[in-house]
Amino acid sequence: MARRPQNSPTTPADLAGLIRKSIPPIHPAGHPFILGGLLAAGLGLRWRWARRAGLGFALASAAFFRHPHRVTPAGPGLVVAAADGEIVLVDEAAPPAELGWADAPVPRISTFLSILDVHVQRAPVSGTVTLSAHTPGRFLSADQAEASAVNERQSLVIRTAAGTEVGVVQIAGLVARRIVCEVSEGAALEAGQTYGLIRFGSRVDLYLPAGSAPAVLVGQRAVGGETIVARLP
Repeated sequence: MARRPQNSPTTPADLAGLIRKSIPPIHPAGHPFILGGLLAAGLGLRWRWARRAGLGFALASAAFFRHPHRVTPAGPGLVVAAADGEIVLVDEAAPPAELGWADAPVPRISTFLSILDVHVQRAPVSGTVTLSAHTPGRFLSADQAEASAVNERQSLVIRTAAGTEVGVVQIAGLVARRIVCEVSEGAALEAGQTYGLIRFGSRVDLYLPAGSAPAVLVGQRAVGGETIVARLP
């Protein structure tokens, strides 16, 4: 195969590929916000402040709803982060009642998403969704420990091919008032696959079977779909 000389100019195809790699795509949930901002900017052509506000809102929405490609590590028993953000809890706690598990404490890993983080959620393991439950609740700041029990949330149980169950819970926060879950019971998920998002600032809890070994520390930054957060027993 012929090789291009090192000093050859960049082609339009090269430039387009570089842009695709550098600028992440937008989750479809963000399209109405971006279009709304652009429409406001268009209608405000006669007023500089309106034009700037509309463009600023469209750009901020594009940044918030970014949906970057991730490369998910493969291996037996690996659990990957379900969200981008800071690990705020690595402990053991009784799972939410809606998961249908026993009351005994199990390993829990909580990730807090600031408004600047990527806000899509990804499957922590490959498997089948055996439970999907929405629980109304309060809107405490998602970085508080009690938010796991009292805030509005959307819970999934994913059963792996080996029969192990992993619980993943999207939790609303002080500003986050809208949880989106795009899968239902019976859906098949691959580890790292996007299944939902939360607007705007939130938290995601993982509940793991007894004997699982956490692989992250409090204060660590997690990358959804890529960071290994635990290993199943």
